[in-house]
Amino acid sequence: MEHSIFVFILVGFVAQIIDGALGMAYGVSSTTFLLSVGLPPAVASASVHMAEVFTTAISGFSHFRLGNVDKRLFMRLVAPGALGGVLGAYVLTSIPGSVIQPFVSAYLLIMGIIILRKALQKNQEKLRTRTYHLIPLGMVGGFFDAIGGGGWGPIVTTTLMARGNSPRFTIGSVNLAEFFVTFCESVAFILTIGLVHWHVIVGLMIGGGIAAPLAAVLCRKLPARTLMIVVGLLIVGLSVRTLVLNFA
Repeated sequence: MEHSIFVFILVGFVAQIIDGALGMAYGVSSTTFLLSVGLPPAVASASVHMAEVFTTAISGFSHFRLGNVDKRLFMRLVAPGALGGVLGAYVLTSIPGSVIQPFVSAYLLIMGIIILRKALQKNQEKLRTRTYHLIPLGMVGGFFDAIGGGGWGPIVTTTLMARGNSPRFTIGSVNLAEFFVTFCESVAFILTIGLVHWHVIVGLMIGGGIAAPLAAVLCRKLPARTLMIVVGLLIVGLSVRTLVLNFA
């Protein structure tokens, strides 16, 4: 691969700023770039998740220190998320992620519209933390995260916020849980296909590690309504783009 490690540092930095502040899109951003330069889907997903072990550790710890984590939410997401992630890593070797991707994108498009509707309501109900139905949500989020190289944040964060959960505690809790989910996925990838392109992984790690603390502060400072609008627009935009590319 001809690209300099500095290119991957920049990609990792930008992706982690988005992910740490909004609770999503590190994997989507990074994987999209890696696929565009010719990496196979399984290799791209494995590289991104190996880098995420490092970046999510810093991001999750930063959110925890800043008080952005709801412990109940975290505890109910982490185990099912890890289980779903391991299953997805193994399935990726036999079923192309492109087969499942359109269905995920359609689901996320609906969730993004729901979030925007809630954010733009004049009389919003009080944001809260709901913790029901988290086991299937965590499993689905982990599964699609491994399949598509990203999806834990978009699926889990989007769904929780669409249900009315606080953006700050949702993003912080999901980011902390993501470390454990990503670690388990990385182990599964190492056992199945191994790891190559170490300069890609190192570049993503360095860029993401620099950005993680900054993104956690950004999450704490931004108002809840602003976060919801940005998340909604991001999800709608990414989902529409993916659907167009799949059916073009």
